[in-house]
Amino acid sequence: MPQLPGTDLTVSDLCLGGNVFGWTADAPTSFAVLDRFLDAVSPQPAFIDTAEMYGNGASEQILGDWMATRGVRDRVVVATKASPGTKEHPLAAGEIQAAAERSLRLLQTDRIDLYYAHYDDATTPLEETLTAFDALVQAGKARHVAASNYSAARLTEARETAQRLGIGGYAALQTHYNLMERSAFEGGLRDVVQAQGMGTLPYFGLAKGFLTGKYRAGEQIDSPRAKGAAAYVGERGDRVLTALGDVAREHGAPVPAVALRWLADQPTVVAPIASGRTVEQLADLLPMRDLVLTAEQHERLDAASAP
Repeated sequence: MPQLPGTDLTVSDLCLGGNVFGWTADAPTSFAVLDRFLDAVSPQPAFIDTAEMYGNGASEQILGDWMATRGVRDRVVVATKASPGTKEHPLAAGEIQAAAERSLRLLQTDRIDLYYAHYDDATTPLEETLTAFDALVQAGKARHVAASNYSAARLTEARETAQRLGIGGYAALQTHYNLMERSAFEGGLRDVVQAQGMGTLPYFGLAKGFLTGKYRAGEQIDSPRAKGAAAYVGERGDRVLTALGDVAREHGAPVPAVALRWLADQPTVVAPIASGRTVEQLADLLPMRDLVLTAEQHERLDAASAP
């Protein structure tokens, strides 16, 4: 079972994205997806990612209702985030405290396993932000804290600040990374994560749905994510989908599972984050857990997706 470096958190090798709960998946559908995910990853703890801004709290509410109804809180590793929304200073101490209390209430739990700064906040000193997060850890309301959408420079500054203050800093980074989005992470951010002994939890693991293979030139797909996925349609996208399709056929596996397996195998990656708005969509993700790609298959996917 994967363990987040520098923490006591053991997680499932796929992190279920909760951004669809209360958005494209209503409560009953979300419950069905969560039930299936928990069953599939057992005995690993089900690693589930949400944020206060997803559905303006609806995602946390649905996840909290599900955990309470099923009585499974101790079988779940809950990650959520202090999000900016319309806040003037999102990572000021008071805002972090208030956001955490709201999330705890909606999630119907007494602790958040992994609590993120959703986006960097240049208007608030890092000393204030990190001290506020550490206070939550000391109070037992968060087990560990992490950063999301931080640059290499700010991640380095945050680690140096925490060390200077003598407090616990960010244990992990959640960042945009997948077969279609490699440059930013591999171009320096990964080196910082590796040097600091952190773990990476990539979001948009399927490139906003593009790496499911449904989105190609001339194809009209009725999906809330169609516009985002369309950005990847083109020569490079075709190369990647062709390579994914070939490897998927060689394994008898769904294309999305191959894309997620490639991501999970990258240095520093602990668990890729992906969401399914139905049980059927989730079924295409779960086989990534048992896939073993050969070195030659990795090389093909690397070459096809080279920035």
